[in-house]
Amino acid sequence: MSRPAVTIVTPSYNQARYIRATIESVLSQDYPDIEYIVMDGGSTDGTAAIAAEYSGRLTWVSEKDRGQAHAINKGFQRARGSIVAWINSDDVLLPGAVSAAVSAFEETPGVGAIYGEGYCIDGEGRTTTRFPFVEPFNLWKLHYLCDYILQQAVFFRRSALEDIGWLDETLNWALDWDVLVRLGDRFGLRHIQVDMGCLREYGDTKTASGGIRRFQELRHVLQRQTGELWPPGCWYYGLDTYDKIWSGFVRRAGAGPLKPLAGLAADRLFHLCRYKIDQTAVHAQGYYRGGWAGRRLYWMLPRGTTRCTVLGEIPPWAGAPGAMRLRFFAGGRPLDRRILEPGPFEWIIPLPTAQPDTPVSIRIDASKSKRAPLDSNVPAGALLSWRLRSIG
Repeated sequence: MSRPAVTIVTPSYNQARYIRATIESVLSQDYPDIEYIVMDGGSTDGTAAIAAEYSGRLTWVSEKDRGQAHAINKGFQRARGSIVAWINSDDVLLPGAVSAAVSAFEETPGVGAIYGEGYCIDGEGRTTTRFPFVEPFNLWKLHYLCDYILQQAVFFRRSALEDIGWLDETLNWALDWDVLVRLGDRFGLRHIQVDMGCLREYGDTKTASGGIRRFQELRHVLQRQTGELWPPGCWYYGLDTYDKIWSGFVRRAGAGPLKPLAGLAADRLFHLCRYKIDQTAVHAQGYYRGGWAGRRLYWMLPRGTTRCTVLGEIPPWAGAPGAMRLRFFAGGRPLDRRILEPGPFEWIIPLPTAQPDTPVSIRIDASKSKRAPLDSNVPAGALLSWRLRSIG
């Protein structure tokens, strides 16, 4: 059987400094059927001359566009590949990324996207760190808290993108987050533990220079995704944005003899904001390392789900048989409850089908909890109730 064609799109505008590395990372992939399209917004810095060196190996389109999302959409809509991806003109794909993505789609053809892992690099292309946030697909966290997916390691099923309506061209910073949420709602996403891409970080990147306007867009997307005025992600991204602004203001306000005091105040403010960000990230969902669930666990399943199966384990410290009670809610409505004894359990809950076009929001409340031991891998202060093996 023939394997699917893959189309890679690079949106570009005045990135002559970096685009050669991007092009080479795509053209050096070991997969045999790759279409490569560079959608340039009319660069004037020598980008076109660099791309011309690869004539015959890529498609070069240079015309004005309405922004990054519009350029990517134009590339995707002209793509011949049934699998598509975009790699920005200052980022790079890692060797074997395309082959790994195709193999994953062949194993799970119904998912909307495949995503892997990768690294952060500096302006000179040196690796600085692993991208630290990637984790297995968690639709609730993607909706309510943060985008933990490395965009440079994402490949899409083209028909799924067409089904949800492509990228939102009104967005500047959250375009990848928004499209991943919509694909996750409808088709689910799959995480694979393969290094697939690198994010280049330097002072002039769009993300680094976004400031308040970036946060305002992220908050708008969070509100649209959740229907809530202040979902947890507003604290996560808001404090990350404003701590830099506030700390900088305090440092600048200190002059003369007040300069050391201003520096201490700015440092204190920074650490308080970091603490709140960390607490929000760790505790918002009630789901911890090792599969531990807190007194209240939030989860979300893709739309069209008609039955939920929870596999879990009640810890020995819960006490005598019947000492732990779990209550199951879907869409805010109580659906079922169980009285459980220590040990493994399976819990199957039929779900209402009144809203088949929306994802299913789940909450599980527990009657007992115990504070995490200091020597465990679970964050100190977390209240643990039971262990979640799988839910779906």
